[in-house]
Amino acid sequence: MSITHLDSDGRARMVDIGSKNETNRCAIAFGMIRVGSIAMEKLKSGTLSKGDAFSVSRIAGILAAKKTNELIPLTHPIGLSYIQLHFAPIAPDSVCVFSEAHAHDRTGVEMEAMTALSVALLNLYDMVKGVTKGATIECSKLLFKSGGKSGTWLSQDVESGKVEKLAISKSKGTPKEPRDEAFLKPEFGLLDDAHAGNWHRQVSLLGLESITTMKDKGLEVGFGSFAENICTSGIKLYELPIGTLIFSGDGCILEVTQIGKECHTKCAVYYKAGDCVMPREGIFARVLSGGTIKTGDRIIALHRNVPELSGG
Repeated sequence: MSITHLDSDGRARMVDIGSKNETNRCAIAFGMIRVGSIAMEKLKSGTLSKGDAFSVSRIAGILAAKKTNELIPLTHPIGLSYIQLHFAPIAPDSVCVFSEAHAHDRTGVEMEAMTALSVALLNLYDMVKGVTKGATIECSKLLFKSGGKSGTWLSQDVESGKVEKLAISKSKGTPKEPRDEAFLKPEFGLLDDAHAGNWHRQVSLLGLESITTMKDKGLEVGFGSFAENICTSGIKLYELPIGTLIFSGDGCILEVTQIGKECHTKCAVYYKAGDCVMPREGIFARVLSGGTIKTGDRIIALHRNVPELSGG
């Protein structure tokens, strides 16, 4: 096997990428830090003595990403077009972080995404160490990368799809009105939706594949017919474990709380469709981090049924 960072005499070298094509590159990384219940309360309430930990850690991660080639010796300086970090508390004592990097260049942005993530996690530790020096970084990993000759890569515990449509209804038990853009509010759900609120089923999701199955049976159904807030494609939502983290849109982070539901009474949705696939294949989630979500956005579903994420 050829080790490209070594020349024929075994000396370290920077790989020559001059002959590579420039393509759109993207990388998404994930990390988690366990801070303890006391520090978590201060993080959520914004009462840490050092200030707003998430804002400072976000800036630290962005600055670090731009200096990746200075920190990791054999990486190339590249023209980042986008770098952002998103934070969300995971009860009862942890914070998860997603970092995303984009560039149009001859080499990938995996190291930029990972460097941003690593420094953001270290900065979070620095912000909470006055409360607890026992905080621990539990996980730091690449989830997704695209672009270049090797194309798309996914971590083994990740699934990727896209948002097909969004839908909102003003009252419960009625079909939702489709739309191409909506805003997810943390610990609430989609703004203006009747099902949003302070409970575990803030957002409902259903796969386009499930809707297509109903259409193939001759039912006249479409986006919103089954009262779903978010219609996706490419992921078997009903096979996701409880606790799966879903990352999409402008930093939206959801946590899967329920698979399917029991319908005690037949609602207007059932009578219009003649059947309802939602109880069998729909899922529900709460909103950990909010933002704008749009038709066509990429979705990353990260299973948390592995020891490093579940704490097992």
